[in-house]
Amino acid sequence: MKQEDIIAIKALLSTPKRMVIIPHRNPDGDAMGSTLGLMHYLKLYNHDVTVIAPNDYPDFLKWMPSESSVLKFDEQTEATITLINNADILFTLDFNALHRTGHEMAEVLNKAEGLKIMIDHHQAPDDYAAYMYSDVTMSSTCEMVYNFIEMLGDTDKISEDIATCIYVGIMTDTGSFRFRSTTNRTHQVIASLIEKGADNTEIHNKVYDTNSFDKLQLLGRALQNLKVIPELHTAYITLSQDELNTFNFKKGDTEGIVNYALSINGTKLAAIFIENTQEGIIKISLRSKGDFSVNELSRAHFNGGGHTNAAGGRSDLPLNETVEKFIAILPEYKTQLA
Repeated sequence: MKQEDIIAIKALLSTPKRMVIIPHRNPDGDAMGSTLGLMHYLKLYNHDVTVIAPNDYPDFLKWMPSESSVLKFDEQTEATITLINNADILFTLDFNALHRTGHEMAEVLNKAEGLKIMIDHHQAPDDYAAYMYSDVTMSSTCEMVYNFIEMLGDTDKISEDIATCIYVGIMTDTGSFRFRSTTNRTHQVIASLIEKGADNTEIHNKVYDTNSFDKLQLLGRALQNLKVIPELHTAYITLSQDELNTFNFKKGDTEGIVNYALSINGTKLAAIFIENTQEGIIKISLRSKGDFSVNELSRAHFNGGGHTNAAGGRSDLPLNETVEKFIAILPEYKTQLA
């Protein structure tokens, strides 16, 4: 971030203001960790701060400090629109295109007159914010929030609550520190967060070790549905709405399942296709190893995007036709997947 931007933002934050912090739709650990961490920090300066999520998020994120204060746009639409319209500053975290909040919320944000500040690590940002901290090399938006606080000269103000929230996002978005985006700087930040009070063991247990019987049964069905295309070093999983219903699916229950497909020896590309009849779409998560860009594949074919090795998308076709489309386009990438 430019030094003149930091100076300007610091001046903006020097007096109490009305602020709203927004993550993307279907927020994950990085989205909720970054928004809540930033909220705790801004409240130190007596700002009136509200986190507004576009919709609900998994139960394994609902223990974080002050999570209960988060409002949901789709459930509290009138109240949240008022807060957005009255905000002096709007922070958008872990996304870089307003449509990632959903059509209705994006329209509200487009019309909102408050100054917008973006903090995000995804590729190809839209130009909607007055101040943009965009860096695709970062492990997570949470690591960027730590850097943002550091740029403002306030790492000494990082409390246990702030540290805990930021730790969650870095841990989840790096696959517990195993993805290539994890750098020596990432580990330095993590060390600092532990020093500030983040309990790494407790955080890991709360996020990863709180499985229900139904969730594990759903994982079993997903693995039964696993298919491999060895000549293209690709594996994929499907889950129909009926299968989700059979195992009492809750938001977050399919988190990380695609990584089982990627873990197969020789696999360079993995996908999971999840039917959502309520929204009339197939949700797609893509993962890859090496230089194969699932971001490019998703942008080109599935109305999505993300990072080189982790991206998401969607399809309006039925589940079987979506899978057929995926298989049909793979030969285009045969050289890259060799």
